[in-house]
Amino acid sequence: MLSVISSNAFTNHLTPAGHPERPERAQAMATIVERFARAGGRVIQPRAATDEDLLRVHTPAHVDAIKATRGKAVMLDPDTFTSPDSDDVGRLAAGAVLTGVDLVLDGEPGSRALAVVRPPGHHAEADKAMGFCLYSSIAVGAAYARSRGLDRVAIVDYDVHHGNGTQAIFYEDPSVLFVSSHQFPYYPGTGAADEIGRGAGTGFTLNLPLDAGAMDRDVLPLYEQQAIPALDAFRPQLLMISAGFDAHERDPLAGCRMTTAGFARLTTMLLEAADRLCDGRVVIVTEGGYDVTALADCLSAVIDVAR
Repeated sequence: MLSVISSNAFTNHLTPAGHPERPERAQAMATIVERFARAGGRVIQPRAATDEDLLRVHTPAHVDAIKATRGKAVMLDPDTFTSPDSDDVGRLAAGAVLTGVDLVLDGEPGSRALAVVRPPGHHAEADKAMGFCLYSSIAVGAAYARSRGLDRVAIVDYDVHHGNGTQAIFYEDPSVLFVSSHQFPYYPGTGAADEIGRGAGTGFTLNLPLDAGAMDRDVLPLYEQQAIPALDAFRPQLLMISAGFDAHERDPLAGCRMTTAGFARLTTMLLEAADRLCDGRVVIVTEGGYDVTALADCLSAVIDVAR
């Protein structure tokens, strides 16, 4: 059973005119969530992440720095901005993932959760915001799942940009397998194939770099040949998916050429792996996707295959 976690408050994070990560993204996603609800789907409001939740993966200085922007419009770097409500919205995005983790771990086998959120989170590192991201929402969720007693959590990130924040947070941690497919070389410059982890975490990071122009026929075999076998070997107790849709052929920020059907098939492959490996327990988290039509179409397709 699929539960969707979302809130109308995600429109309250404001960015400068012309910024790709704009409130219209939240509006487009909300339309799909409302359609799911009208069809009888379960939609739940998220809780907000507390300092304790955030501090599992972020430094106190970082949490304090974002907290200090409350009530202000601040440029954190050339890509990343806050508005007066952004700390609250960022905490709600991370909290939606926590809500999803609870629903999945406390639900029946086969329980799935989809956190439909903005801003995205996978670029935020332990000590800094970057790439439109304030808090590393999926990392906050994975660390929370570990605090609830899980020994092995897998994160698969198919956003077109490498999830540098997620990777860095768990780079030395053998309890979290991180798999990322992404255009390379491209922003943020990380994610080479030889980045495989460090220390005890060696072998628990798998990067699948893609050339600009990569299509479904290029991406899906990489998952079949590398990502799925890595999941099989790791045997996670929970699968988490950073579902960015900016590798879509319509997206303006990158050069990959995936289709909506390709994202549906990719998500299906991961759900089938979860059914086999961890009783179907999956938490999906939205990340990028900057053409609002493609974003809505891909989100709808993911709901259709996950419900």
